Amino acid sequence: MSPAPRLHVVRAGALTTVQDAGRPGYAHLGVGRAGALDGPAARLANRLVGNPPGAAVLETTLTGCAVRPEAPVVAVVGGAGCRVTVDGRPVAWGAPVRVPAGAVLDAGPAACGLRGYLAFAGGLEPEAVLGSRSADLLSGLGPPPLREGDALPLGDPAECGPPPAGPVPWPGAPAELVLPVHPGPRHAWFTEAALRTLLTAAYRVSPHSNRIGLRTEGPALERSRAGAAGELPSEGMVLGAIQVPPDGRPVVFLNDHPTTGGYPVLGVVPEPALAAAAQAVPGTGLRFVRA
Repeated sequence: MSPAPRLHVVRAGALTTVQDAGRPGYAHLGVGRAGALDGPAARLANRLVGNPPGAAVLETTLTGCAVRPEAPVVAVVGGAGCRVTVDGRPVAWGAPVRVPAGAVLDAGPAACGLRGYLAFAGGLEPEAVLGSRSADLLSGLGPPPLREGDALPLGDPAECGPPPAGPVPWPGAPAELVLPVHPGPRHAWFTEAALRTLLTAAYRVSPHSNRIGLRTEGPALERSRAGAAGELPSEGMVLGAIQVPPDGRPVVFLNDHPTTGGYPVLGVVPEPALAAAAQAVPGTGLRFVRA
């Protein structure tokens, strides 16, 4: 049996990782879920090449990436809008394109949004860890971030289903990020003024944000006297938790977040709202509103 064709990395970009639907269900073992930050974009890219929703894709950050397949493959570049070329010739963004064997598919720097998704018919098939091929930057599980010269095995495109007929809509990157908030388990650690500030103040997405958490710039949130005595013992953390470290600036936990933490959780952002956070570039205006 001949080995599976591979996808060679020509340009890795600022941060490109393999992601799928993640590995939920292992938090009790200290393992986070990982997976594509913009889940809807990854699923749509897979749908357009006929893959199942959870097939492994490439997730790029800001600067895109370039790859060269050993065999012909149908690919889609979606998520953050960018210029897409095959051997230097412009091709469609957000729609299936045929990439000949040995040709270079280049997803350029993001023109809008932050994270791009490259799906390939048959999916990517690096070794799975705990049922997922996703890279987890915090724990180090899964394949490491890509580097020039890396090669990833491609799946069998013969197993793909039919792609949808006609064009499909892609959501745009948020001009302003609005995140709904449910009260968290430690909201009593904060003053009433702090709770009002969270829901009324203008924040910005910090350039220090990453796959672990969306960090914010804006007014600090004051703790109440009840929470001033010290930090909490570590307790479980969930996706979307709004943790407030000692500097008072809220951090929204994303897919690679730690499974426990000792800073109080003021609120929780519902998972469906986090896809927009994945596409919010640093400096984007941010408002928290009551869910």
